[in-house]
Amino acid sequence: MDLAFAVTAFASIFAVMNPVGNLPVFVAITEGYSPELKRKVRNKVCIVAGSVLVVFALFGNVIFDLYGITIPAFKIAGGILLFSIAFTMTRGQLTKSKMTEEEAEEASEKEEVGVVPLGIPLFAGPGAITTVMIYVSYAQDFGEPALNLLFIFLGIFATVAISFVLLTYAEPLFSRMGKSGAMAFTRIMGLLLAAMAVEFVLSGTFEAVSNHWGI
Repeated sequence: MDLAFAVTAFASIFAVMNPVGNLPVFVAITEGYSPELKRKVRNKVCIVAGSVLVVFALFGNVIFDLYGITIPAFKIAGGILLFSIAFTMTRGQLTKSKMTEEEAEEASEKEEVGVVPLGIPLFAGPGAITTVMIYVSYAQDFGEPALNLLFIFLGIFATVAISFVLLTYAEPLFSRMGKSGAMAFTRIMGLLLAAMAVEFVLSGTFEAVSNHWGI
């Protein structure tokens, strides 16, 4: 069960962060940048995205307690949000919850674009944060909680590491796969994410009904 949890958590985080589908955005925003500046932007994207997800994984429960949010309610709300993102991804579009057109247009030639809009909200957006927090809640229910939490962190680090490699070779990869190839991958990831979103909603609904009616 722990291995299955690890694979599912990694697949979910990778799908919603979608580093392959984000390559065209990275290439477009950093067009004309020097190799050194692109390297700095890439590093900031990975550091910021990884740090944000780790922080929410560590303090997600504190946030829940602070605002009086129940796990089932968050699963349902998060599942709906993820399904919205997934639906946009299946159409091969950049979801507005990850980065608006205005944010893309305002991105100038400076390494700060690695923080906003690339690091947040393109890579570590609402969908990725929601996914991590939901899996943290799942970690308490299956197998060994401590081991499951470790798997979540490994999933985050693995996805960030893959993103680092992809962004390092963004231009040659994008030239080979082209925009249509990136959009095709985005659609596949969107379909996978939609199925996971439905699972989140069903699970949250069942838990909410069980808690309310004592079933």
